[in-house]
Amino acid sequence: MVLALLWSVSSAGNSHDVHRILVLGDSLSAAHGIAEDAGWVSLLERRLSERDPPWDVRNAAAGGETTAGGRSRLPELLDDTRPDLLILQLGGNDGLRGLSLRAMRENLEAMLDAADASGAEVLLLGIEIPPNYGPLYTERFRSVFSDLAAERGLAFVPFLLEGVALEPGMMLDDGIHPGAEAQPRILENVWSELEPMLERLEEEEPAAVKG
Repeated sequence: MVLALLWSVSSAGNSHDVHRILVLGDSLSAAHGIAEDAGWVSLLERRLSERDPPWDVRNAAAGGETTAGGRSRLPELLDDTRPDLLILQLGGNDGLRGLSLRAMRENLEAMLDAADASGAEVLLLGIEIPPNYGPLYTERFRSVFSDLAAERGLAFVPFLLEGVALEPGMMLDDGIHPGAEAQPRILENVWSELEPMLERLEEEEPAAVKG
């Protein structure tokens, strides 16, 4: 209820024109270790504020989130925000914890099904894990994302941290999370697939007619 109220307040004054994006992710989308307004989702929100019609961005990313956690949270988030577009960025914590890749795929599929049922389009963001998990596990992990994208015809960013993960000065000391300097590059990685989706959706019916 609170989420729905906050969303309605943020959309006041342009409720007949607004489009909506929901970001469901983990610490990579939650600005871990840096100022919140420096994160790529905040940078995206500022970029979209310049478009006409406007876009509202709801960042539901949470540090430590797994695909199981996202699966449990997504139905309520979809009901409350009624997004036109879901940016799905989960799986990294499953991989880092060595969790079942079959379960990870099932969770991702369930979230994709929920998005389909709500009428939201999906941009899937892939991630990779360090090679010390072994070549078999790391390759199977990577393939979960690419296989789902191919099978479902999804807009897909294969590696969210492309041009970031191995670049000097881009990562925090933990070697896992990107720093503030990396956020514009991450946004551009997302933007390459997101912009065509936005342009197409802007030509369609406004999101507000969903009720």
